Amino acid sequence: MQPLLASSAASDGRGWLHPFSTVSQRTAGEDCNSEDPPGELGPSLAERALKLKAVKLEKEVQDFTVRYQRAVTDGENIRRRTQRCVEDAKIFGIQSFCKDSVEVADILETTTECISEETEPGDQKLTLEKIFRDLSFLETKLKSVFAKHGLEKLTPIGDKYDPHEHELICHVPAGVGVQPGTVASVRQDGYKLHGRAIRLAQVEVAVGSQRRL
Repeated sequence: MQPLLASSAASDGRGWLHPFSTVSQRTAGEDCNSEDPPGELGPSLAERALKLKAVKLEKEVQDFTVRYQRAVTDGENIRRRTQRCVEDAKIFGIQSFCKDSVEVADILETTTECISEETEPGDQKLTLEKIFRDLSFLETKLKSVFAKHGLEKLTPIGDKYDPHEHELICHVPAGVGVQPGTVASVRQDGYKLHGRAIRLAQVEVAVGSQRRL
């Protein structure tokens, strides 16, 4: 009869267990004595995730470092090759012009050989005729070389004065057919290389009688 009384004592008459029953005390005790509380699992997993992330980031840093060093090396190689090409262009840029100029020098040398102390007095006329032909050919050849390499002679007579192409030497009165402000005569020819003036033409500019530039 005692187990029945103990069971009845733990009941409130409606079949519910009293809050301080043996069953409730045992359950609470088991919960308190748990060896792996849920709260201790979170930090451990987060720490492992951070370590994995740190390893991944370190690998990415190493990869980027290698790529950067490789890019720097490639850039330096390109810079050196470009510099070498520029230096070669400076040295050999006028190679073609020099080669053509050598032919002109040959003609000039041949012409000067015609004038020597051994020339007989009666041969002077023939010598002068040959010199004239050689000089004419030399002028034609030189003009061809200039045209081939984009070198243009400035002939500004009658053109309007342009300070970018002409160097003013003096003013002269405007004459018949010569407009004020235009080039009346040329003291020294100018030249352009591919459209850019490399030597200004020395010119005299015409002005009206009542005006001075």
